[in-house]
Amino acid sequence: MSRVINLNNPTKIRNQNRRSIAEILRRLSQKPQMDAEAQDMAASLVFLLREIDAGIKQSVEAWEKRGYWMKAERFLRDWEWVAETAANMEDVIRHEAWDLLPDLLGELFPRFADIQLKTMTRSADLWRGNYQRLLAEPPSELPW
Repeated sequence: MSRVINLNNPTKIRNQNRRSIAEILRRLSQKPQMDAEAQDMAASLVFLLREIDAGIKQSVEAWEKRGYWMKAERFLRDWEWVAETAANMEDVIRHEAWDLLPDLLGELFPRFADIQLKTMTRSADLWRGNYQRLLAEPPSELPW
């Protein structure tokens, strides 16, 4: 019997989501006002950040099983901002405090500055309808 290899490991998913977030940030920064598409994009950031956070936790659990406590702790510390940022963005979206969104996006930009965007590869299908999807969910608990 051969070994089963999971091609969708947390690192690959995290990198894909980081690329998607970088593209959405660039597109959002070019928007003159908060229209329906911008709201969908902002909600997509929440979903992508949540997915990154889930992958972080999955990686940390795997390292802890192997006894890599220091590596797991350092990795967790490096990525602790993700859950908090997702919760803050969700709070802004749910309360329609759109005037606070530029500050949150400004905090996100440096975290994705290492991603080079020569061409936009993500289509609008990535974020279409995510605003309504987020509002349909029960509010998530804050991580702290």
